[in-house]
Amino acid sequence: METKHQFTSEGLANIKARLKKLREVDAPKNIEDLKEARAQGDLSENAEYDAARDEQARIDNEIKELEDIIRNAVVIEDEVHASNIGKLITIVYEDDESTEEFLLVSSSLEADPMQGKISKESPLGKAVYEANIGSKVLVKPESGDEFSVLIKNIKDAK
Repeated sequence: METKHQFTSEGLANIKARLKKLREVDAPKNIEDLKEARAQGDLSENAEYDAARDEQARIDNEIKELEDIIRNAVVIEDEVHASNIGKLITIVYEDDESTEEFLLVSSSLEADPMQGKISKESPLGKAVYEANIGSKVLVKPESGDEFSVLIKNIKDAK
């Protein structure tokens, strides 16, 4: 049985854009790199050819993986779900009273903590998934101590 991957519509669009770039930009460039490396002669000691073949395998694998993800994607519409997916959530850490705002996304495939996107699969994401403004939730990391956060605000990201 195939695993279904839940996405916001923006997250699925990003996956599709990545696939399009791989097919239309990266793969054709790699084919040109392979042609140039072949033209250099002896392939048995040609590091550029080996690197281009490795890159071709990486591109092919990523294309297959993204096609599988898209084939098994389920878009979660903001109006349909009662969770906080697709919402900007502002929290206050109880231990030091610092504040953080992030977008709660549906899967680790679209998470990017450096861009402020936290997955519902993460410890913090699990804690705030169905929380309300004013709720105090306990975050249970896989390693380290548990901590509490206060949900200061939840708003639509749009």
